Amino acid sequence: MHYYLVTGAAGFIGSETSRMLLERGDSVLGLDSMNNYYDVRLKEHRLESLKRYPAFSFIEAEVEDAEKVHAIFQNSERFTAVYHLAARAGVRYSVARPDLYAASNLCGVINVMESMRSHDVQKIVLASTSSLYADERMPFNEEAATNKPRSPYAASKKAAETMAYAYHHLHGLDISILRYFTVYGPAGRPDMAPLRFVRWIDEGHPITMYGDGTQGRDFTYVSDIARGTVLAEKKLGYEIINLGHGTQPVELREFISVIEDILGKKAVIDEKPFIAADMKDTWADITKAKSLLDWEPKVKLYAGLEKTVSWYRDNYYWIKEVKF
Repeated sequence: MHYYLVTGAAGFIGSETSRMLLERGDSVLGLDSMNNYYDVRLKEHRLESLKRYPAFSFIEAEVEDAEKVHAIFQNSERFTAVYHLAARAGVRYSVARPDLYAASNLCGVINVMESMRSHDVQKIVLASTSSLYADERMPFNEEAATNKPRSPYAASKKAAETMAYAYHHLHGLDISILRYFTVYGPAGRPDMAPLRFVRWIDEGHPITMYGDGTQGRDFTYVSDIARGTVLAEKKLGYEIINLGHGTQPVELREFISVIEDILGKKAVIDEKPFIAADMKDTWADITKAKSLLDWEPKVKLYAGLEKTVSWYRDNYYWIKEVKF
């Protein structure tokens, strides 16, 4: 049995990654700040599902608190590896509060890697983002230039990647950096389009859509993303790897059309100007993930959205109260 630290364990990807580790018989110590960037009831819902596993334990703490992070390593058994998935997410909010993103997304990474170095933990899987590929040629390849971030969020993730390389170079940490593309699925974040659109279409509220709907996204189902994350524990040295669906981007208006079909309802769309901090399109080149991790996504868009809608309907009694 292995013992893992998963930061951001109550988050969308972190909870699913934790579940997969627990399902295969490993032990997980989850860490999450439980902050109120979005309605904490979603995090509590994910956390409750993990607490059913006897091999799961949980600590509420912020990764930017160096003392608390160090104490976790000091007071725990030696971790097999760290899945560092905790981060401040969201492009638009980062424009208003870049200080929060620098503290969590950069200083938090430093705190975790310093504690790893002090306690002889060699492997970290670090969450990054496709937002770094702004203005690059599609499909986005890991070798593309990523030195022109459009938002503080993207800039903080780029800073974390380069800091991680310094720790690999100086201290020999084995680091897998995963650039996630647009993730959707049950218990998703309410600040992201998939869950918002499902609820708004179902309730007959207008969908706020920034742009004309022709912008495309590489939508990837959460279980596929978590499976790739778990596989990235293997010894790789220092690698940056895309995790996305890898097919032609799905236009937002097509994505809405699929939800309409599953719900049997039509969307009311309130079109707003495109936001400069957003990316027009995303599309992952997943050649490296196939080669290094023997990974590729399995869940098709329609099936993934059916599962998302099913979860939404099963949990509507409390989802209807969540602020979107």
